Amino acid sequence: MTERVTAPRPRASGWHLFVPKLVTVLREGYRLPTLRADLVAGITVAIVALPLAMALAIASGTTPDRGLITVIVAGFLISALGGSRVQIGGPTGAFVVVVFNVIQVHGFDGLILATAMAGFMLVAAGLLRLGTWIKYIPDPVVIGFTAGIAIIIATSQIKDFLGLALDTVPADMADRLAALWASLDTVSPATLAVAGGTLVTILVLRRWRPLWPAFLIAVVAASAAVALLGLEVDTIGSRFGGIPQSLPLPALPDVSLDRLGTLLPSAFTIAFLAGIESLLSAVVADGMTGRRHRSNCELVAQGVANTASALFGGLPATGAIARTATNVRAGGRTPVAGMVHALIVLAFVLLVAPVADHIPLASLAAVLLFVAWNMSEIGRIRWLMRAPLGERLVLVVTFALTVFVDLTVAIEVGVVMAAILFMHRMAGVVQVEQGMRLFAEDRDDFADPGATGIDQLAALPPGVEVFELRGPLFFGAAAQLIEAHDRAVPPPRVFIVRMREVPLIDATGAGVLETFLRRCQARGTAVLVTGIADQPRQILQRMGFGDGQPGLRFAANLGEALTEAERIVAARGGVDSATPTASPPVARSRP
Repeated sequence: MTERVTAPRPRASGWHLFVPKLVTVLREGYRLPTLRADLVAGITVAIVALPLAMALAIASGTTPDRGLITVIVAGFLISALGGSRVQIGGPTGAFVVVVFNVIQVHGFDGLILATAMAGFMLVAAGLLRLGTWIKYIPDPVVIGFTAGIAIIIATSQIKDFLGLALDTVPADMADRLAALWASLDTVSPATLAVAGGTLVTILVLRRWRPLWPAFLIAVVAASAAVALLGLEVDTIGSRFGGIPQSLPLPALPDVSLDRLGTLLPSAFTIAFLAGIESLLSAVVADGMTGRRHRSNCELVAQGVANTASALFGGLPATGAIARTATNVRAGGRTPVAGMVHALIVLAFVLLVAPVADHIPLASLAAVLLFVAWNMSEIGRIRWLMRAPLGERLVLVVTFALTVFVDLTVAIEVGVVMAAILFMHRMAGVVQVEQGMRLFAEDRDDFADPGATGIDQLAALPPGVEVFELRGPLFFGAAAQLIEAHDRAVPPPRVFIVRMREVPLIDATGAGVLETFLRRCQARGTAVLVTGIADQPRQILQRMGFGDGQPGLRFAANLGEALTEAERIVAARGGVDSATPTASPPVARSRP
């Protein structure tokens, strides 16, 4: 539990939790400079979304126009109704496996019904205020199934990347690998050249021109090369017959109690993934902008958007982390940018859709291989592999079950394993505390034995804030530290974080502490940690935290921390100059 020493600000309640950020923006006053910034960002994101939406739809086992419909309908509604200022919605790689399996078993009509059901589930979850429950999904589970999905997407694109003479790619991973290996002698040199050239172009542009739309440039270049050289490779036109220049009319799927019951597990999986990824994306956006999203409002918007996407024949949608980050970097400030991005894609469909007929499928396979690599989170996997053995085991098991068994099973097993691991740790902590003397729990950690905690806290130097963490800083409680940080307005010169009553910390807790540190550095705030116990100190040191890290220092007790805080405030010229300035980057930033 995180407890702020000063009085907490009142929390929003009732209908205020579901007011879209678009309404908030309009009430604040929407001016011409903001509109210009949103237009530029919206066009930039649309350029990224166009090839990606078609590629994701094809990888999901359906036609490319379904991905564009999803961007137009769901992307517009997620921005218009959502609880984040800069969230960009649409189809994502996380859904590829689920959508492909649902279509294989229940047909596309079954996917439509499952997506609509998932939409209602998300609306209900938001109205029940379950949006904050994301903190109960630990990092090893999220990274494990995300990396597993990346492997599945990558292997599903090998056929089109190499131009293999393979009618269908088996859904089972073992059978898929065997089929791909058996058909390696049918590689098409022309297809491989197009795919390889597209991938190299993306990598070069991302490295040397990161602000350019690498996906679109690479796909356009590949399409031009195929047309000019007359290469015999599959294109969107040759395989799918092109993209219609209109939106379909909304239609209801066939509904019966039997179908609802059969599709319930698939609908739950879609709702779960949409909720998790959208809120993770919103958290990432908060870290980039310094704003705070409304999680329950975001879930309601995701639900409405998914139901609407299903009615128009689209795919499941959620907040897209990469496109949201692109929106922020391009200068997007309000939900209008996301709405513009959807309208630009609509204009493409209505005006120039036939151009997409010439896009080679090999180039889209290269795009998805790049997406899969980014999804694999190699850097974060390496980071988590320095965590305690139990969390490494959760990561590996979740990954293996995602790849070789089933995504839903992987998440269920991963969460249960994490819960058991946590209970085991808590049992160990209780045993230790039972061996302590009663009066040891009330021992004061102030340097001056004659001063009381109340006296010293009342005499806090200007520009210094004190927070105290109580209880284990594990995946279910760590997010409260970020909430405590966000409530500090204006930002202080020094944050003192008391951890004398934190008996243990896990990988997610360490990750949130690292995020807290980066946010403080961005605001020009130093962090002092006091009274840290042996287990948390060992875990933090193992995962890269140390006394020499810029912006972070450790103190034995609160008195020592207050002395150091006064020195920092004095060295920075007092409180009057406390405007945040750029500070050195964290020595070890989390991947």
